[in-house]
Amino acid sequence: MKNKTPSITHSLALYFSFLVLVSCSTPKQLSKQAHEAILNKKDVASAQVGISIYDPLNGKYLYNYQGDKYFIPASNTKLFTLYAGLKYLKDSLVAARYTIDNGTVILQATGDPTFLHPDFKNQPLLDFLKRKEIQVIRLNTSFASESFGSGWSWSDFKSDYMAERDPFPMYGNLATIIFEDDSIRTIPPSLQPFVSGMPVRGKRWDVTRELAGHSFTIDTTQGTTAPVKTITMSMNKGLFAARYLADTLPKVVLTEYSPIDPGEATPIYSQPRDTLFKIMMHRSDNFFAEQTLLMAANEHIGQMNDALMIDTLLKKDFAELPQKPRLADGSGLSRYNLVSPQDLVWLLDKLQTEFGFERLKVILPGANEGTLESLYKGYEGRIYAKTGSLSNHLAISGYIMSKKNKQLLFSVMIGNHQGSASVIRRQIEKFLTGIIDRY
Repeated sequence: MKNKTPSITHSLALYFSFLVLVSCSTPKQLSKQAHEAILNKKDVASAQVGISIYDPLNGKYLYNYQGDKYFIPASNTKLFTLYAGLKYLKDSLVAARYTIDNGTVILQATGDPTFLHPDFKNQPLLDFLKRKEIQVIRLNTSFASESFGSGWSWSDFKSDYMAERDPFPMYGNLATIIFEDDSIRTIPPSLQPFVSGMPVRGKRWDVTRELAGHSFTIDTTQGTTAPVKTITMSMNKGLFAARYLADTLPKVVLTEYSPIDPGEATPIYSQPRDTLFKIMMHRSDNFFAEQTLLMAANEHIGQMNDALMIDTLLKKDFAELPQKPRLADGSGLSRYNLVSPQDLVWLLDKLQTEFGFERLKVILPGANEGTLESLYKGYEGRIYAKTGSLSNHLAISGYIMSKKNKQLLFSVMIGNHQGSASVIRRQIEKFLTGIIDRY
């Protein structure tokens, strides 16, 4: 009787043929899913779309649809800033550096955005400055950047998502005006003399200011009836920060522009680095991102110079990017930023290789939290990603764990769409959850 058991050679041949078949079919399956969920939809019919799905374990792309093309990344830019912060900032942020002599403190600003910020109740720098032996503070605010980033929309300057960059931020560089009991109060309190006008109970109102101005006007012709309004403060590179600091303590505060040698100064630490980064990524905080890039520049190249820091990162840390991106800021507010999906996948791989996936899982929003709130419900623990959104542009890049426990890196970028952003987000969600379910 003949032996019906296949030979080992024949079995291996069948096995490898199966692997080749599966390998070839995966891109086709993903292409079909991408077309059904995204590419064939009317909301992106006239838009540009780029999709990259990458298997880091095997070091290969499972799917690439225009992955080498450039798109405006919006807040996906914050992934580059996150890398810079993780690489060049200490475990605790340096709130300032100082020298002290006979009751006079020379305080070197570092760009820390957490000083007197409502998100951070613990304020080590404030506690230090309140010490009785300190009578005079000479605030050194040497700054080599501009208040606004390159390519920012000038008409958004009042909006709370576009707070001005500053060497010594206070209160998040935002003014809060509260209307209650037919009167107004402000945060910070010393801002109140700069506010003119009064809302009318039950009527809509808003707050305006002129570009580069520091006076605030109650406008009763627009806005809403909400009792709290938040508007950016013009900090003028530390000038007004000195005034607020004097009012807060109160002590004599002077400003100067002669940097202290870091080797001769003592650092004061403020907040855990990753605590700042988690907030930055979960709510996509532009101000925290811009200040993170400035802080990293201050520590790495010795000055708060965003352009020089970006150039340094591109030539050193990001030299191996698949396509050389154009980075104009740290937050993604600039429409000058240009990045490819493959660039973002490369960056995601670098982030987890150098800093660990478990750490990134805490920093990045997961399913139904942060900027992913109401999205990916039921997929908790299976997606961690950074979203990006500007008018007519959407992006999302991150990590997914499939139900077969396979990790994949992804980037989906959509440019120049004229459809509904919320609808497109749901289409992307369908595509990504389909990958989680099948792979």
